Amino acid sequence: MRNPKARETAWTGMLFALAIALSWLESMVSPLLGLMPAIKLGLSNIVVMYALLFLRTRTAVLLVVLKALFAFLTRGVTAGFLSLCGGALALAVYLLLLHLPGVSGYIFCTCGALAHNLGQLMGAVILLSSGMALAYAPVLLTAGLIVGGISCVLTKALFTALPSSAGQQRKGSPFKN
Repeated sequence: MRNPKARETAWTGMLFALAIALSWLESMVSPLLGLMPAIKLGLSNIVVMYALLFLRTRTAVLLVVLKALFAFLTRGVTAGFLSLCGGALALAVYLLLLHLPGVSGYIFCTCGALAHNLGQLMGAVILLSSGMALAYAPVLLTAGLIVGGISCVLTKALFTALPSSAGQQRKGSPFKN
């Protein structure tokens, strides 16, 4: 495929499909693990990290927006808004961390998970017009630490297993071999 726009569109479509499939998988697995509502494994966020680290920032932004749009269409306005809030803050944190020297994969993934949860909490505060949602903060932040660690292990394994044809990782990536 020689056309760069067509290649980027194809990659974005495939990554979006993968993110949706992973989101569905975690929605099936989370109740089996006894996780509380709103606590997910964040598997689809690994796809956003891949886009950010191997492709372009624009592709990662588009995936965050598409994931939020999908949540809006399948689960309603609240889910779409919270997805957008969490995804946007997590992406902003990822971008910031890429510019800091010596950030480990665990810090990268955990900060992204924590930012995602904080973004969703801020979105809930906006929707509820009260700070009542902040009572859920300790649970979500604890979950973010655990999920960030799981995400780090999975991301390291995935990025290590990728063939060299997957492309060069972005400068500052915490997962470079």
